Amino acid sequence: MSKNEFVCDCNIIHKDVVDSTIKKMPDEFLFIKLSQFFKILGDVTRTKILFALDQNEMCVCDIANVLGMSKSSISHQLSTLRKIGIVKYRKDGKEVYYTLDDSHVKQLFEVGIEHVEHKSKNLLLED
Repeated sequence: MSKNEFVCDCNIIHKDVVDSTIKKMPDEFLFIKLSQFFKILGDVTRTKILFALDQNEMCVCDIANVLGMSKSSISHQLSTLRKIGIVKYRKDGKEVYYTLDDSHVKQLFEVGIEHVEHKSKNLLLED
């Protein structure tokens, strides 16, 4: 496989495709927010927290025990996830329980896992 195999060697601009895409482009703010959303997911600890919350509603103590981490480090990560709208909480007396914010976050997370698992199996088969 040559390194130039994926380079387009044409000089033709497909105006209809370009125009259609430009018409559908959201404003810059959406791209900034989407980038921030995915950047937040780029941390292993936060990803583990999301996995735990995808399984069950949990308090900080429960998450800390699942991940073998301190309550303060889990609280810090939950604060970050809450600020960007990935998790939400509810109070029950003195206890605070966390869940994924909504079905969009749950679906995105689960599809991400499915994609990575599928790609990992395919990569192993190719070796």
